Amino acid sequence: MLDFRKLDLWKWFAKYGDPYPFVRPFLFMMDPEDAHELTMKVLGYGLGPQFSSDNDDAALKTKVFGVDFSNPIILAAGLDKQATRMDEFMGFGFGSIEIGTVTPRPQDGNPRPRMFRIAQAKALINRFGFNSVGVDVFVERLKAWREKTERTHNPIGVNIGKNKETTDDVEDYLTGLEKVAPYADFVVVNISSPNTPGLRDLQGRERMATLLGKITALRDKIAPALPVLVKVAPDLTEEQQADIAAVVMEAKIQALIVSNTTLARPSTIPDEIAREAGGLSGPPLFGPSTRLLAALYKLTEGKVPLIASGGVTNGQEAYKKIRAGASLVQVYTALVFEGPLVIQKMKRDLARYLRRDGYACVADAVGADHR
Repeated sequence: MLDFRKLDLWKWFAKYGDPYPFVRPFLFMMDPEDAHELTMKVLGYGLGPQFSSDNDDAALKTKVFGVDFSNPIILAAGLDKQATRMDEFMGFGFGSIEIGTVTPRPQDGNPRPRMFRIAQAKALINRFGFNSVGVDVFVERLKAWREKTERTHNPIGVNIGKNKETTDDVEDYLTGLEKVAPYADFVVVNISSPNTPGLRDLQGRERMATLLGKITALRDKIAPALPVLVKVAPDLTEEQQADIAAVVMEAKIQALIVSNTTLARPSTIPDEIAREAGGLSGPPLFGPSTRLLAALYKLTEGKVPLIASGGVTNGQEAYKKIRAGASLVQVYTALVFEGPLVIQKMKRDLARYLRRDGYACVADAVGADHR
């Protein structure tokens, strides 16, 4: 049987021509979730890129919260929700990937349709609502992957959430942490999805302090070296920003992900789609999430590593996030509109911008706009 993984077709495509502009119209004729499911099947057949991070530019290597990354570009949570395509997505050239969100018990999430493309803005609205196979099945898959002899060894993060119908928010997060901790290189506490009722209320100072205090206490008991990160919303008042910064610094959380999707609907979103409930991602989120990133960098005095998420589509935008205070940069929506080769181009351009401005490595440029 032909093994597509050995053909290195995508290296040829990267050199001579990207096929994605020809494939995209056919995918965009499909429901977005159907297109995603087809993509996952195609990746399972070995038809995705197989770029090795061993070849990453030395300027892109970085170390954040004690973890080594071959480059700072990370796949955001949401594409591999069920822990089925870790190696395949890493083959796009990411320095790391974040999988999930996973909930303690299986749940279907919100009814379909629950994802909407906004082609003119290259943006998405989604309201999946933490559709999850549940943490037990998720961990079985992650454990089996860890035991493979041939797999990526880049860091894997796991995003944990709570069930919609839970009666104990804190217990859900503790259950998730306890079960994924042996198999994750870092864990992300998602308290900012707009698609689970009441979830963002956990960002309030008192509730957040209680939750993070119990999470870090459990982490210190079962896996002291495991970095715990928190993902926050972009729709925060100045008072909420200050509260989050204070709680995170006191709780000794290893990093903040800034930010999740937004409930805002800028003028670039047509009215018929703007009416859809859910979180908006893509270029319209770039400005607001970058301003929040810069604000939190100042509020934490640069002492808490920040991971940028929101609207990054190219190397220049990744560089802007880094200069605003990000140590790592996440990508999601750009893959839908630009295809998998965007990651290779992003890395090349980022390395070029670093050298142009005299930075030997990513860490040297973090927060440069504040100096």
